[in-house]
Order: sequence, then C-alpha cells, then structure tokens
Amino acid sequence: MTSIAVLGAKGRLGRAATKAFLASGYDVRAVTRTGELPAGLEGATAIAGNALDKTSLIDATKGADIVLHALNPVYSDWSTVLPMARNVLAACRANGAVQFFPGTVYNYGSPLPAVIAEDTPQRPTTEKGRIRAELEQMFRREADAGNVRTVLLRAGDFFGGTGTGSWFDLVTASKLGKGVYTAAGPVDLVHEWTYLPDYAAAFVALADNLHGLEAHESLHLPGHAVTELQMKVAVEAAVGRPLRMASMPWWVLRAGSPFSAMWRELVAMSCLRFEPHRLASARLGSVIGTVPHTPLERAVAGALHDLEALPAHAVRQVA
Repeated sequence: MTSIAVLGAKGRLGRAATKAFLASGYDVRAVTRTGELPAGLEGATAIAGNALDKTSLIDATKGADIVLHALNPVYSDWSTVLPMARNVLAACRANGAVQFFPGTVYNYGSPLPAVIAEDTPQRPTTEKGRIRAELEQMFRREADAGNVRTVLLRAGDFFGGTGTGSWFDLVTASKLGKGVYTAAGPVDLVHEWTYLPDYAAAFVALADNLHGLEAHESLHLPGHAVTELQMKVAVEAAVGRPLRMASMPWWVLRAGSPFSAMWRELVAMSCLRFEPHRLASARLGSVIGTVPHTPLERAVAGALHDLEALPAHAVRQVA
C-alpha cells in the first residue's frame, strides 16, 4: 500500500488531502507539531513532526512514499517558508520520498498574465512572489540533481473544506447572514478560484499516476475562473434568495497598512483582486485523465455548508 505523509494535517489543505487519500485507500500519516490526530481524520496515523527541526521531520516521514507539503505559515510572516522547505526536501531526500507541493499564482507578479499556462514565465514583483519563485527553483535544482522528485500543482484561491482563512470565508461569505454578498475586487474581473475537494482529488490522481510523471513537474489545476457577478449568482442559487452587493473597503486597508502587518501583506498582494487571471493546463489531463471539476453552483453550496452557512439538504438540492 502506498504511504503518504501529510505535513500540516491540521490545516485546511492538509485536512482535505488527508480525507481524500484515506477515501482512496492510501496509508496516510497525519503529521502535526503536537502529534494529535485532528477531528474528522480517523483512519490516519497521527505523527508528531516539527517542520523547523530537520531531524524531527526526517523521523516523522520515514517510510512514506510521498510527502505532501501542506504546511501553512502565518500570512503576515513568511520568514519560516524557506527553512521549512529545505527541511522537507531533506526529509524527502533521506527517505526516498516524492514531494507533492501546492503552487500559487504569486510567482507571476504584476501585471498578472490574463492566462497563466504551465510554461508562462515567472516574474515575481512582491516578496511573497519572490519567495515562491525561489522555492520552485530550489525544487527544480533538487530534481535535476537526482535528489528529490517534486510534483507541484498550482491552484487559485481556495473555497470549500473545513476551517477558515480564505477570501471566500473572510470576505465573500462574511455577511451572508445579513443578506449581503461582499466583492473583494471589481465585479466584472475574472478571478481564479479552486474548490478544495477538487484540488485534493487531483493530488490523489497524481499519486495514482506517479509512473507517468517526470522527476520535476509543474502542473496547473484550472478551477473556476469567474467574475464576482458570476460567483454572486452561484451563492444566491445556494442560499435561495437575492443578495445585495457590497465591496471590500480597500481604502481602509491601504490607510491602515502601516499599522497592521496583515493588512500590509493583503495590500501588497492586491493585484490578485484587481488584475484578471485564469489558470490553464496543457498537461494535467494527459497525466491523470479526467480533471476533477465540481460545477460552480454545487461547489459553492458545498463550501457554504462547510462554513455551516447552508444546511446539508440545500447542498443536495443544488447538486
């Protein structure tokens, strides 16, 4: 049985991936700093591992065929990102494991390409983008040297899954109880969204098809490239009533950014909300076959149910 160690199993992606791999019959090790098994992940083996301690991480991933790097640094402080990535590579190298890694669109800078393909050049213009580009260059060097195979799967903004912290949770759906849909940017601008269960399913499909993958892969998962107006229609279909449109007060964040690290980082990455972009893939389907893609209305209903903003019977009605 193929074994996968999920690093950051308490996080949003970690939880979704653990559930998906368990459902597909994998031996799953849920690696967290405390070694406690997060609720809802019964069937996984709980293992303690500290991503900032190389020896600890090597021990935690021993025997794993695949290591999913789902570690989630604090958004306002990415000082640990590169050290953790080096330790994950060291653990994969020591144990002969393949690294799975979630990619972002941060690497492409501003202005964002309207269509981001797998061969689109990366020209980061922000600190987060430069860190992400450096990570990917490091992965490529390790693969080219025959040290660690890496399969990177790039996605857009998450929605769906348990936990909070995404734009969908914190902005889009934040005032639904008051009958308000909140747009994070211009309402007619195309933005790339990724339904997290689809993303987790794509990682499982990649694990199922490791034999068809190169030593280094940088793949894209096209999700839902939609405008705020289109997303609002889907949310209205899920909640069963029309919603008023409101806009995120970016001027407040800009004014307050000198005094708040989180606001400063959000403003630095605001191009994601003000520049149209979508992901395209020329390779993913040829590797895994059918690319996971839940229809938008059904995905939105599922995401709202995960947020406990929509009852289960409403999800079934939309589906």
